[in-house]
Amino acid sequence: MNIQKELQKAHIFTQLNQQQLDRVKQHATIKSLKAGEFLFIQGDTADRFYYVIKGTIKLFRSSPAGGEKIIEIVSSESTFAEALMFNDVPSFPVSAQALTPCELISIDSNDFLEMLRESTDTLFLMLGEITLRLRGLLREIDELSQYSATSRLAAYLLRVMPEEKTRFDLPVNKQVLASRLSITPETFSRIIKQLTKKGILTVSGNKFEILNENALEETADACAVQQDQLETTFHVTIK
Repeated sequence: MNIQKELQKAHIFTQLNQQQLDRVKQHATIKSLKAGEFLFIQGDTADRFYYVIKGTIKLFRSSPAGGEKIIEIVSSESTFAEALMFNDVPSFPVSAQALTPCELISIDSNDFLEMLRESTDTLFLMLGEITLRLRGLLREIDELSQYSATSRLAAYLLRVMPEEKTRFDLPVNKQVLASRLSITPETFSRIIKQLTKKGILTVSGNKFEILNENALEETADACAVQQDQLETTFHVTIK
């Protein structure tokens, strides 16, 4: 596998020069995970960050009672945990577990941080990427605090629905998705039944078909309005 070619698919690496890419590659390793296997546990020392070549990883926090809250679902061609290199004593605030078989590139955080110190341009590139993540978190906080579970689910389905296709498989199972959207499994099932009864969609297992996209957009409209407000605030296009 060509590590350098894979790294160049990630936004934070696209503007690195050849010498920097060679340096990152020198300190990078390939890691494979089976479905259900842990990459790291909450509290482990965060001396690496990761790029997902293929597969899906869930990042979650565990409660003392044994429950879990999914913080993020990371899919292929995405990086995660890079911001932790800026902490004085970095440790992972979440656990990472493979939802599907995964291949990742593991990158040395300490060496990458040293490279940032040597290049102001690269440092600003990284800060820009972290700012994008912060903007996404702000949007999510607004959605969780101001908008209904039905609206959040509708907005999610519109985001993952392929262009010019109304039938698709969810990228994760419904239980994982419910946790990611901060919806209880019971409420999630009730929302699906309501949307089905209204003729907006049909569901069979993990397969969804959108029957009335306009109605789904109206259901998700509150989240869309908030996206426009954030776009104005940050002067950038929200993806």
